[in-house]
Amino acid sequence: MLIIPIKDGENIDRALKRYKRKFDKTGTVRQLRARQAFIKPSVTNRMKIQKAAYIQNMRDNLEN
Repeated sequence: MLIIPIKDGENIDRALKRYKRKFDKTGTVRQLRARQAFIKPSVTNRMKIQKAAYIQNMRDNLEN
């Protein structure tokens, strides 16, 4: 559970912004989305290799 201490006279918008930032850092939503469907390890590795190749290609294009 996230606890956000609110100071006296603090704006509620600022407190909500702090809460959202803290919630994003925990990675809860990303973890829930990842657990919705099982992805085989071979597919995960293939996606990693494709992403690395794409990034390398982008870097090569920037150098030329």
